[in-house]
Amino acid sequence: MKAVFSAASLEGARSRAQAHAPFLALLLAREPALAENLEAALADPLAAARALSGDMPEARRLRIERRRLALLVALGDLSGQFDLTRVTGLLSDFADDAIDRAIRTAIRERTPDAEPRGFTAIALGKQGSRELNYSSDVDPILLYDPVTLPCRPREEVEDAAVRIARRMVELLQTPDGDGYVLRVDLRLRPSPEATPIALPVEAAIAYYESQALPWERAAFIRARACAGDRALGEQFLAAIRPFVWRRALDFGAIREIRDISRRIRDHYAQSQAFGPGYDLKRGRGGIREIEFFAQIHQLIHGGRDPALRAPATRDALAALAEAGWIGRGEAEALCAAYVALRTAEHRLQMVDDLQTHRLPADRAALDNVARLDGLADGEALLAGLRPHIEKVGATYDALADDGAPRLPSGGDGLQARLADAGFDNAAGAARIVAGWRGGSYPALRSPAAREALEALLPGLIDAFAHAPDSTHAITRFDAMLSRLPSAINFFRLLEAQPGLTQLLSAILCHAPTLAEQLGRRAELLDGLIDATALDPMPGIAALAAEMSICERGADYQWQLEHVRRLVGEKRFALGAQIVAGAGDPLEVSAGYARVAEAAIETLAGATVAEFARVHGRVPDSELVILALGRMGGQALTHASDLDLVYVFTGDYAAESVGPKPIGAVTYYNRLSQRVTGALSVATAAGPLYDVDTRLRPSGTQGPLAVSLDGFRRYQREEAWTWEHMALTRARPVFGSPEARAAVTAIIDEVLNGARPERDIVADAAKMRDDMAAHKPPKGPLDAKLLPGGLVDLEFAVHTLQLVHRTGFAPRLTDAIDALVAAGLMPASMRAAHDLLSRLLVTLRLVAPDAQPPDAETQALIARALGLESWDAVVASLERTRQDVQACWAAIRGG
Repeated sequence: MKAVFSAASLEGARSRAQAHAPFLALLLAREPALAENLEAALADPLAAARALSGDMPEARRLRIERRRLALLVALGDLSGQFDLTRVTGLLSDFADDAIDRAIRTAIRERTPDAEPRGFTAIALGKQGSRELNYSSDVDPILLYDPVTLPCRPREEVEDAAVRIARRMVELLQTPDGDGYVLRVDLRLRPSPEATPIALPVEAAIAYYESQALPWERAAFIRARACAGDRALGEQFLAAIRPFVWRRALDFGAIREIRDISRRIRDHYAQSQAFGPGYDLKRGRGGIREIEFFAQIHQLIHGGRDPALRAPATRDALAALAEAGWIGRGEAEALCAAYVALRTAEHRLQMVDDLQTHRLPADRAALDNVARLDGLADGEALLAGLRPHIEKVGATYDALADDGAPRLPSGGDGLQARLADAGFDNAAGAARIVAGWRGGSYPALRSPAAREALEALLPGLIDAFAHAPDSTHAITRFDAMLSRLPSAINFFRLLEAQPGLTQLLSAILCHAPTLAEQLGRRAELLDGLIDATALDPMPGIAALAAEMSICERGADYQWQLEHVRRLVGEKRFALGAQIVAGAGDPLEVSAGYARVAEAAIETLAGATVAEFARVHGRVPDSELVILALGRMGGQALTHASDLDLVYVFTGDYAAESVGPKPIGAVTYYNRLSQRVTGALSVATAAGPLYDVDTRLRPSGTQGPLAVSLDGFRRYQREEAWTWEHMALTRARPVFGSPEARAAVTAIIDEVLNGARPERDIVADAAKMRDDMAAHKPPKGPLDAKLLPGGLVDLEFAVHTLQLVHRTGFAPRLTDAIDALVAAGLMPASMRAAHDLLSRLLVTLRLVAPDAQPPDAETQALIARALGLESWDAVVASLERTRQDVQACWAAIRGG
């Protein structure tokens, strides 16, 4: 859409430019034809700038284009026809084009017949985010591909790359009578004091993957391939994306960004106070602090939420507000300040085309800048900027948290502080803190670790002091620290996310299962910084898509580690939901199952592909994985194992087609072993699941994988009652839709009567008695194994299903509802199931020994069950057990 220009506003802009900006006055004089036809030129400034007649060298053409565009952008800006986005976009688009043409010219001057490829420019800073200043320099990183870069005969490719880079810079920044094109700063490349100005792309990737400093991560938030071989540039950026956007964030990077800001404030102390001489970019409350504010939040949360990776500052602030990480009002205020400060900065630069950010200290010069902007004088300019700068300064001060309090160094002062905080045993807590400060644990031996701990201690101590049992909390934390090999990042995570400290305290007080996992892998806490960590777990498809992400050059082992790490994080987050009171244990139980099913889908798929790489595939055949037990019923606990059965379709006598062909039976048994290993073998990322395959045909005496025909035959002719009871919760969780349907059809046939006639009630009663004799309850709260617990309820459900051939559904709740509807089971059994299941899921985290916990944890259990007190929990459990016992007794006949 063409812009509509006001002649009056344009004439006012031209008059102010001639009166208050010598640089613009000179351009108006040098470009009379353009000045006479401004309205048409402003409709498309880039095209108007490029509309040059006559043949001339590329360098001169670029210089003239630049001065023409500078004039048009300034007048469009001063007249109010161009907003800040339009201004910076035009300047950035010109810079991209100029660098691209300079690269192509440099290559073609040396190798005229070669295609200009293998050399790329990565834009950083404001050019990268398309927010370039009116008179800014550009900060590209120049990279080349040694394989594809054109070279002269017998020339070393490294020398060719450097010569191309030097010529590119010369074309852009060498001034002459027509001015210059762009100032080029190449100091943001890796190790600029020791590296050539153009780097081989693989060397740059290796640097960012292994040696780069934290501030370089922040720089790459705004990086993009802007010129030259853009495909090469995009490949580079894709390769280093994991370096920039880390899921497990190094909070040392956040500290370093804050430290950079503090050092800038210190260095420019003379221009911190707002007024004449104030630095719009580096001063307190200035442009840099708005940028850093956005980037710090992006670094914290962008690794888990790609929507936050917006390069432009205002886009980033809007995305952060949309995601709930900052307030909408806060984002709007910072965006308004950004526009006001950048606009004033542009006015400064228009005066003499200087790369300056500081308001003039001289009153007359300040008045001149204000009048260029159409204001009465410098006081009016300062009055307009002051509220923005005060708002930004206060907002960033709160984020930077300068002058944070520290805990007393020791002695009576420390003990008194702990007592004042509310510690039950202040003397004991003081001894623990003194031990940490003494560096007695491996994780605390470095000065950096102890410094990170000191910054965290005030908040940590306050959180523990307010815990239900402060002594328990600090001693468990101490035990966890004793097992950690490193703790710096863990401390900085807690420092940067104070809310996590409260949740950590609750976990340490109430959930020994989670506390033990944290002691092995402190980074599990990282997963809780995500805004959705305490929300219900996503669906299986979304989880599997996240687990299937593969980094550049990743192999099968990397995929296994990736899935194990994600599963560990998500299971930990599900447990934290119960501790935090953020999730119904029934929904958490279903979430555990969705995570497990996504892991099976992802790891089995990767294992099948890896196995096929060596042995090929068996024609017209595939693996199907059948889940039984709690996994089949989509209701796991934190400690559940996976009951799996492996079935394969097709001809069991067939052979695979591949480099190393093997028969189908051997093929699928080996493949099933690999899948079991992928799901169960512990690695550096921790254990995954215990896999139980004893429910397969013939149990441990049978092969691990059985053909579809063998599975059908066994279930129809040989399986015992207990195996058919297990089959009531069977559900395919891996395989094509057609293969899953084939297995499901067999299960349906068997359950609906295609099985040996047996005395189901007698068999079930004997099995339950044998189980009670050999596997007694763990304790008085064992919701599973106590008489009238979940096992009795499951026996009741499965016996009724098999006897009456109805109510079949893998989910126990659906089966109970169907049996109740059929009049076969009391309606109270659904509520019994829900209470027992909630109790089981909760106790697996907070009281895995099934013994009554302390009073504070009793309150947590009551809350999880939706009951008002521990007495209500005990009474409800007893009443429910009696109901289930009566139901099961009626079914078994005594």
